[in-house]
Amino acid sequence: MNKKVFLFGVFIMISSLFYAQRERVENLPTFDKKKLRYGFYLGLNQNDFKLNLRNSNISNANITVEPTSGFNVGLIADLRLHKNLNLHLEPGLVSNSKNIYFNHLDTKQDSVREIGSTYLHIPLLLKFSTDRYKNIRPYLLGGISYDYNFSSNEANQDDNSAGQFRMKTHNFMYEVGIGVDIYLYFFKFSPSIRGVFAINNEIKYDDDANSKWTAPVNYMGTRGVFLNFSFQ
Repeated sequence: MNKKVFLFGVFIMISSLFYAQRERVENLPTFDKKKLRYGFYLGLNQNDFKLNLRNSNISNANITVEPTSGFNVGLIADLRLHKNLNLHLEPGLVSNSKNIYFNHLDTKQDSVREIGSTYLHIPLLLKFSTDRYKNIRPYLLGGISYDYNFSSNEANQDDNSAGQFRMKTHNFMYEVGIGVDIYLYFFKFSPSIRGVFAINNEIKYDDDANSKWTAPVNYMGTRGVFLNFSFQ
């Protein structure tokens, strides 16, 4: 499914590029000279977990993750540092869900955990843009982000032995992506595709050090694809 999101994003950007290049009049000619600009974005995402298993007394541990698609929405503050360099602050909400399968456990009650997550997602990104050509301007971006997981259940006293999968509330990511600014008559439209990768281990281990669910996991961190549509 990550591949489908990526291909859809590429299709949107290529279609927009063809449309923008057909425009003979240069739209918003002084738009990029503003020091500070604001906007908003809407988008889709698909996140799963990167899992590293450790050698443990559960030698047959087999854990897989099934992601589903979610959505993103947020605001943009764009600070012009140089004609080809901008600083982006993009606070927003990210919602998605995942199913984790503990295939080494026998019963469905024990072997499946549904993880529904809503995050406050705050990326701080550097945006490197080419010079403008007619009504288009491709760019690269990269930076770090902080995620507050509203659905983490980190403080919950129950763990997997009571059917509760727990994650950490505070998490950090790094992001890289590509996109294109398209200057329309009234506003700038910017589709982008981003990869988002966790830096810290997000799992909250069960109280039992030999837990059948969390003991085999050495590292569990988010990895995902974001397809954003920005308007300024």
